[in-house]
Parts: sequence; C-alpha cells; structure tokens
Amino acid sequence: MTEPYRPRVKYVIGPDGSPLTIADLPAPGTKRWVIRRKAEVVAAVRGGLLSLEEACSRYTLTVDEFLSWQFSIDQHGLAGLRTTRIQQYRQ
Repeated sequence: MTEPYRPRVKYVIGPDGSPLTIADLPAPGTKRWVIRRKAEVVAAVRGGLLSLEEACSRYTLTVDEFLSWQFSIDQHGLAGLRTTRIQQYRQ
C-alpha cells in the first residue's frame, strides 16, 4: 500500500525563528555537522518540509542518527547537539 499524498509545505520556522525553505537547508552530502545544521534538518522534518526518508537519503544519515538528534533537542535543547559535551547530556 502506498503512503497517502501529503502536500509539501513551502517553509517551516527554523530553530532561530526565521523561515526555513528547502534552499536554506544544508547542502546535500554535508559532512561537517554543526549544531545549527542539525537543528535545521530536524525542524524541516518536523515541519513537513522533508520526510524522514528524504532527509536520511539527502544527508546520508541513518534513522537512528536522526532520531538521536531529535531526542537530544527534546531533552536538552540545542545545546544537546554539541558533540564535545555529549557525555554531559547523555546518561
């Protein structure tokens, strides 16, 4: 069975409060992930700008990796996405 058609939104509100479009997202194949880029991808998926599958294939992410970003934001805010402080936020 196929997934029902969902119209794509034109923009979502990004982590800094400004509108975020497909053109504003990190480039496909991004290798260096800073907090802002991770948060933009999570906001795009949550807002319906990209599906989870599209985000994972566009950025070569695993579903688990994306879900860990989302969980970190939910639990600790944007600071939870810092890799240098990861042990401080995760138990």
